[in-house]
Order: sequence, then C-alpha cells, then structure tokens
Amino acid sequence: MHLSASAAAWIAIGAAVVAIAGLAVSVAQYLTLRRLRRAQLTVLGGGGADLVDFAVSLQARIDELHRAVDEVTGSLQRVDRRVGETVSKTAIVRYDAYEGSGGHQSSSFALLDSARSGIVVSAIQGRDYARIYVKEIEHGRSSVALSPEELEAVERAMSS
Repeated sequence: MHLSASAAAWIAIGAAVVAIAGLAVSVAQYLTLRRLRRAQLTVLGGGGADLVDFAVSLQARIDELHRAVDEVTGSLQRVDRRVGETVSKTAIVRYDAYEGSGGHQSSSFALLDSARSGIVVSAIQGRDYARIYVKEIEHGRSSVALSPEELEAVERAMSS
C-alpha cells in the first residue's frame, strides 16, 4: 500500500504534534520535579539529605528530648524530696512568762518541715536572766511535755 503525498504530510504533521506534546509534557515534568526538589531543600535546610534521612535525624532529636525530659523529671523529684525536708512551717507566739513583767518579752517559735517535724524554741525572759529551751518535734508530737505557748506555736505552724 502506497500513501499519497498529502496523507504522508498529515502523518508527519501528526507525528510532529505528538513529539511537541511529548516534549511539552517532559518540560512540565522537569519543572515540577525542580520545584519539588527546591521545596525539599527548603524543608531540609539546604543539606544533601533526602526526606527519609531528615525524618531519621528528627526522630533522633525527639528521642534525645525525651531523655532530657526524663532527666529533668528525675531532678525535680529529688528537689521535691529535699524541699519536703526543709523548714516550711513556722510560727511565733509572744507572751509574758511571769506576771507583772509586761511587754511580751518571752517567746516560743516552731520550725517544722512538711512532715510536721522540727523543733520548738522557747526564750523565757526574767528580770535578771534569760533561758532558752529547745524541744524536738516528730510528726507533730514531742517526747517532752510542751508548755501551752509551745503547743500554740506548734499548732499555728502546722496550720500554716
């Protein structure tokens, strides 16, 4: 079968159109790929790594952050224990230890931690002397009898 010249021309024109369309699709694909690669470089910070490497490094940084958070949590727990053992409840009661002395020159003060343990100190002022008494408190109780003023100081401290 022999084609006429006009048919051959149309086939050549069709082939040229298909070739030009293929070239246009190739250029469009190239431009899309170039834009995608530029966006990828923007996300990765301009490095040569691909998205998988970036995700792996990001996961490593997240794991490192988790370890740091665990370390900080442990430190906070140690601080909480230490803070619980510090003096955090205090109270002072001033009074006249002896009738007629006036001026509330005597005082008792309690220094307790969060477990209500610590000391109560009393300073008794007389005309010619001063005496200081220190009594230990364990969980809100003393092994030695407390004066009413010392009891009041301990109760005030425990309620603070």
